[in-house]
Amino acid sequence: MKLCGKVFRYGDNVDTDVIIPARYLNTSNPKELASHCMEDIDAGFAEKVRPGDIIAAGKNFGCGSSREHAPIAIKASGVSCVIAATFARIFYRNSINIGLPILECPEAAESIRAGDEVEADLKTGTIRDITLGRTYRSEPFPEFIEKIIESGGLMNAIAAHRI
Repeated sequence: MKLCGKVFRYGDNVDTDVIIPARYLNTSNPKELASHCMEDIDAGFAEKVRPGDIIAAGKNFGCGSSREHAPIAIKASGVSCVIAATFARIFYRNSINIGLPILECPEAAESIRAGDEVEADLKTGTIRDITLGRTYRSEPFPEFIEKIIESGGLMNAIAAHRI
């Protein structure tokens, strides 16, 4: 599966309270969460993001509380993939569980700039910054995780008997 989009760039330690502020946790509606995604770090994100766009970030993306609301807000906003140097472990697991592709690649995370056009091939783990003409490698997902992502999340994959 290849994903391609414009990059929104963030730094290190982007926590779940920044991804979706706690004041909006009284809903689990994905569209409502998406409308407030990243608003405390990037006030216009919800209006600027387009389907297929990509988030690139530094180390420890998704740290903080273990709420599933954070990856749900990102996915519902239209973001197709998050590329970071590292992810908080619970955020990583929650992202896979809801079908949000995430790729760990410190070299790509360091080099990719806001506004760059990036293509990510989930099958091979190849990340290509089209704007800069550079290619990076992340670890591709094992087949069972590919099936979860392709199904739109763990529960969908189980329901479809894919895993």
